[in-house]
Amino acid sequence: MADRMVLKGELRDKVGSRHAARLRKGGKLPAIIYGHGKDPAAVSFDLHDFTEGLHHGHRLFDADIDKNKETLLIKDLQYDHLGKGIIHVDMVRVDLAEIVTVRVPLELKGTSEGSHEGGIIDEHLDHLEVECKVSEIPEVIVVSIKEVGVGDAIHAGDVELPGGMKLATAADALVLTCHLVAAAKSTEEMEEEMPTAPEVITEKAPEEGTEGQSE
Repeated sequence: MADRMVLKGELRDKVGSRHAARLRKGGKLPAIIYGHGKDPAAVSFDLHDFTEGLHHGHRLFDADIDKNKETLLIKDLQYDHLGKGIIHVDMVRVDLAEIVTVRVPLELKGTSEGSHEGGIIDEHLDHLEVECKVSEIPEVIVVSIKEVGVGDAIHAGDVELPGGMKLATAADALVLTCHLVAAAKSTEEMEEEMPTAPEVITEKAPEEGTEGQSE
C-alpha cells in the first residue's frame, strides 16, 4: 500500500446543492465523513489535492480537519454527468487494524497466448471487492494473462490475492475472456448468405375475348 497522503479539510456549516456548487466553483470538494459511532460531519477538501491523491492510487488518507486528525477511507465517489469530474465523496473513519471491504482495481499483466492465435482479451470486471486490514489495502491486484488462450476465461475465484486478503466478489464472477476476432466478410460472401427472394405467383390473366363471358 502506498504511503498515506495527508489531506487538509474544513468543516462546513452549510449543506445543500447550491452551497456545494459554490464550493466546487472555488476549487473545493464537498464531502461527508461518518463511522466509528460519531455523528456524520460535512467537510470540504481541496479538489486538486484529492484528485491527485486518487490518481496516485490513494484510497486511505490521513485527514487534518480543523486541527483534528482522522484516518479516512473512501467509501463512495460521485461524478458529474459526463463521468469525469468528482463532485462529492463519502469517507468513513477507520482504524488501521480493522477489517474492511473495499474495491481494488485490477491490472492485467503480460501478453496472452491467445493473442498469438488472433485472439483478443475482453475485460468484464475492472476491480474486485476484497476484505482486508485497512493497513494492507493494495493499490491494485495484478492478474497474469500469459497463459490465457483462445476460449479461456478467468473468474474472480481464479485470481491470486495477496496474503491475508479474502475475496468478497462472487467467485464465479467473470473477470475476462479471450476470443477470436470475427473476420470481416466480403461483399460476395454476404450476398451468398442473403436468402433468395421467393417467386411470387400471380393470378393468371384472362385470355382476350373471354373476360365477362358467362356459361
